[in-house]
Formats: sequence, C-alpha cells, structure tokens
Amino acid sequence: MTKYYFSILLTAVLTNNFVLSKFLGICPFLGVSKKLKTATGMSLAVIFVMAMSTAVTYPINKYLLEPKGLAYLQTIVFILVIAALVQLVETVLKKYVPSLYSALGIYLPLITTNCAVLGVVLLNVQSASSEASFRFLASMFNSVGGGVGFMLAMIMFAGVRSRMESCDIPKSLRGLPITLIAASIVSVSFLGFGGIVENIFG
Repeated sequence: MTKYYFSILLTAVLTNNFVLSKFLGICPFLGVSKKLKTATGMSLAVIFVMAMSTAVTYPINKYLLEPKGLAYLQTIVFILVIAALVQLVETVLKKYVPSLYSALGIYLPLITTNCAVLGVVLLNVQSASSEASFRFLASMFNSVGGGVGFMLAMIMFAGVRSRMESCDIPKSLRGLPITLIAASIVSVSFLGFGGIVENIFG
C-alpha cells in the first residue's frame, strides 16, 4: 500500500507534472519564475491551496454533490473553495510576509483561476468515480505531488532564467520567445522520467 501511494506521489511530481506534462498553470510559471524567492513563495502557496482544496472539495463532491445529483456544479463549487483558500493565503502573506506579498503581486490572486489547481481537484474526483481504489488519501497524495511538481518546475525554470540573463541572446529572441523556447526544452527533459517511474513501479 505504501508503494501505491508513493507511486502516485512520484508520478504526479515527475511523469504527470501539471506544468511540464499537462501544461496547466503556465501563467504563473512564466510570470513568477524570474526570481527564485518569488518562484518558491508562489509554489508553497500553490501546494497549500492544492492540498486544502482537495481536502475540502472531495467530501463536498462525494457526500453532497453526487448524492443530490448536483455533479454539474462541481466547477463552480470548486472555484469558490479555491477562491476562499487563496484569500486566506493572501491575508496571511500580507500580514506576516509583506515583501513576498508585494513580489507576487497580481499572480497571487490569480491562483484562484490557476487551471493547475482547478485541474488537480477535478482530476481527483473523476479518478475517484472511475477507480474504486482512488480514494481520499490517494487524492491527497496526488494533490501534494502535483504541488511539489509545480514547485520543482518553478525552481528549475527560475534557475534557467537566471542563467539566461548572462547569455548573449539574439535580439529577435529576447523576452518571451527565448522564455518559451527554454520552457519547451525543460518540458522535454521531463519525458525521461517516464521510463524511470515505470521501471520502479512497473
């Protein structure tokens, strides 16, 4: 059983990385990855919101929405839960870490509409419906793994972008073009993890 949960966690971090494999959450990935401090702060906020969103939305969906035939309201209800959690994170950062709050700027409230956060809670409830073994604990491991994978992608890309600042980049590629090219190369590098995970848990 431990191996099963560890495989879910590792798969969410590496092979099914929400940013580099599923291409969710690209907006903060590109916007907040210029500096390591802001990338780490944003990632920690996303991990918290992903985990808490799953902890709240899973029982709401299982014991309220599905039994009452209200599953079609999943997206609306989940966004409201995520928005409340983001507001909590924003309030805490504003009070206790004002420098990080200022550095994150508009990207902090954008976690509310971050498709990676919404994507993980929707995928969890869909998996729970289709697979008898994918229950609450597995959903929590998947959410935490998704958040850690988001952090890994952010920190890696922050390092890449810091190295790019000292490179002589052609004028036509400066700015967004070279950023997208670098992001695609980082994404391709994650394809190699697929075989490793399959060999471990296959």
